[in-house]
Amino acid sequence: MTTNNWTISDIPDLTGKTVIVTGGNSGLGFESIKAFALKGAHVIMACRSVTNGEAAKRQIVKFLPMASITVMELDLTDLKSIRSFASKFKEKHSRLDILLNNAGIMMVPYGVTKDGFENQLGTNHLGHFALTGLLLEVLKNTPASRVVNVSSMAHSSGVMDFNNLLYEKGRDYSPIKAYGRSKLSNLLFTYELQRFFDKNNINCLALAAHPGFSDTNLGRYMLEKWYFRLLKPLIFRMAQPATMGALPQLRASIDPAAKPAEFYGPDGKRQMKGYPVVVQPKEKAFNKEDARKLWEASEKLTGITYK
Repeated sequence: MTTNNWTISDIPDLTGKTVIVTGGNSGLGFESIKAFALKGAHVIMACRSVTNGEAAKRQIVKFLPMASITVMELDLTDLKSIRSFASKFKEKHSRLDILLNNAGIMMVPYGVTKDGFENQLGTNHLGHFALTGLLLEVLKNTPASRVVNVSSMAHSSGVMDFNNLLYEKGRDYSPIKAYGRSKLSNLLFTYELQRFFDKNNINCLALAAHPGFSDTNLGRYMLEKWYFRLLKPLIFRMAQPATMGALPQLRASIDPAAKPAEFYGPDGKRQMKGYPVVVQPKEKAFNKEDARKLWEASEKLTGITYK
């Protein structure tokens, strides 16, 4: 496997492939959709706002007139919306080659989803857990399909507390702690999902990626703080563009040499920026007991059982 300077030019022809990207109307998802479409895939842009999605699609089609992109509504904070999306997708599609669970929120004030889940775990993990489970049938019927979960370096600060997984009524909540937990959950889910695939002889790979420090709108809530606004020019001078930040999740999605449960991130100092390579998460991400507990809690909370 090539390890240096991997770019979208290394993506093989994707004609005939079907891809779902959540949160695809901006940032890393937007750049990922551009790359998939450039290589001939049919891409489902799954986003909360169809209006914003259609505007993003027009931007891409302006430069890639042959791009095959369908915008579909998906609100990861609403199990009803997730079920509706999955049902509509399965009505029209019999294959799903890549499910890129890209959407996410970062360090937001305490709040809950439509189903009563703490917002960050609800959006970043539980919404994607539900979506993946509802699309499992199509993934199983597509040879060599992939599920890619987008985590973060912030997983290193994550702590799993199954006695207060959702920070009930805001107890013990902080935006940073909840974000770290949600990103650690992305990795625990990835590794448990691969074990599920292996146990059930399912020809599908579960992989993860993180973008390093990339210039996207994900941290917009942090910029509401006066000190972040003051430091913004300096902070984002250190960031890499979203085109580079998207490369790890793209490589995880399509590199023919990728192995089960690999984790991709930038190759630069402290994984902040650079070209995508296989990286190692913190040891806590491999905790099988935490992964099992999270899986069981996720099935109970979402009402979706993997079969």
